[in-house]
Amino acid sequence: MMALFTQLLLLADGRFPSGGHAHSGGLEAAIVRGRVTDLDDLRAFLRGRLRTAGLVAAAFAAAACARPDAAEELEEELEARTPSPALRLAARRQGRSMGRATAVVWPGAPVARVSQPVALGIAAAAAGLTPPEAAHIAVYHAISGPASAAVRLLGLDPYAVHALLAELGEECDAVAREAARCADGPAADLPAASAPLLDVSAEDHATWEVRLFAS
Repeated sequence: MMALFTQLLLLADGRFPSGGHAHSGGLEAAIVRGRVTDLDDLRAFLRGRLRTAGLVAAAFAAAACARPDAAEELEEELEARTPSPALRLAARRQGRSMGRATAVVWPGAPVARVSQPVALGIAAAAAGLTPPEAAHIAVYHAISGPASAAVRLLGLDPYAVHALLAELGEECDAVAREAARCADGPAADLPAASAPLLDVSAEDHATWEVRLFAS
């Protein structure tokens, strides 16, 4: 049990070399365009991201953990839920980083060129974790990355930002449970919660010549 707990912490750690530190989850564009200016705005942004992109990512991570051999089918379904080419590219780059790290940390894990949520599920399965645990990690990543970026982009108090993450804990758990319930169903029936403004912002962000984050 202790070994599995360590594996869970390892995958949830922002220092795991999966490339997430280079991405703001759409927050950089939201800040530059004036939609996020303070901690209250960040709270609203994270809640919206949690219920949309976070739910989808968690469901696909849970499904990939339950069925690593279905990675290609899951990837096709995830792409169908990601209309923004910029977001698809960012997810694939993170997925490649996750795949490389997984192959080193857990030798023998299946290798697949897939997007980050699917790659995370494969890594979770290789680590001996369960689909609900994979969903929880994905949900945590969906908000912790932007939260960390907010400290750099807005100069927010890091203690206040982490207090906000703790405040959202129950919502994270609820979204992860909802996502995990879908893990054993058909890939086509996985959640398709949309966030059109994130898609539009990603395309806007991709045109910038100067930016701090890749997405």
